[in-house]
Amino acid sequence: MSEALNRDYRVKEEIGRGKYGVVFRCHSAVTGDCFAVKSIDKRLIENDAVDSQCIHNEAKIMQLVSSNNHPNVLRIFDVYEDDSFLHIVVEYCESSDLFERINARPVFTESEALDVMVPLMEAIAHCHRHGVAHRDIKPDNILFNDINELKLADFGSAEFFHDGQPMSGIVGTPYYVAPEVLAGRVYNEKIDVWSAGVILYIMLAGIPPFYGESAKEIFEAVLSANLRFPTRIFDSVSPKAKDLLRRMLCKDVSRRFSADQVLRHPWMKSSGDTGSTAVLT
Repeated sequence: MSEALNRDYRVKEEIGRGKYGVVFRCHSAVTGDCFAVKSIDKRLIENDAVDSQCIHNEAKIMQLVSSNNHPNVLRIFDVYEDDSFLHIVVEYCESSDLFERINARPVFTESEALDVMVPLMEAIAHCHRHGVAHRDIKPDNILFNDINELKLADFGSAEFFHDGQPMSGIVGTPYYVAPEVLAGRVYNEKIDVWSAGVILYIMLAGIPPFYGESAKEIFEAVLSANLRFPTRIFDSVSPKAKDLLRRMLCKDVSRRFSADQVLRHPWMKSSGDTGSTAVLT
């Protein structure tokens, strides 16, 4: 741990772990307020130029997208770096993440799914307006704070994009990665819309739209992008919701909705079926 970090914060127990970093709960030495700190061991990536660049981009990107305190983007507070570690202090989200909430219930009502999709797409659109693609939208990276506000987190794979300058590189997670990424074609920020569409499908159906028993089978299913709505599952799902899914999970990137277009879709502006917010508790 950095000496400066230990001066300003009291680092407590581990609360998460990733490929290169460990997340700890911590408290301000001055106010006692609770935060989380992601500690990245730079020695594990010193020989990998790509991963090293991504990790150093993470703090810079988080500072940009949380600069005006968007309510649905995880806030960053401090960054500390020494020869061995990079420490990023962010807001603490003690409630269960979306992955845990999805696993806890068979399917969501449309109203419950809407309660997730509106703030999620607001966060994604906010990032895109700042020229940032998240590139790893998945339930594990969607957190909730103690008052159940959704927070988009983990910008370790995020990248700046510019109009007419496509991104490249294989990024994402099985089930959620867009087909153009797997095909090795150049791509843009709409990969985030695809991933969010997969999340919406899973919430409404209880299963992923493109399934496989292994990563290879999943990727093959994603590449074919044969979107189906099994009657026994989708019989009670509204036409508006299915229309939005078709527009988000569109293999043709030129026809796929942008994040702003998703926010303007009639389903996103509906009140759902019950007005319930149970999924967020």
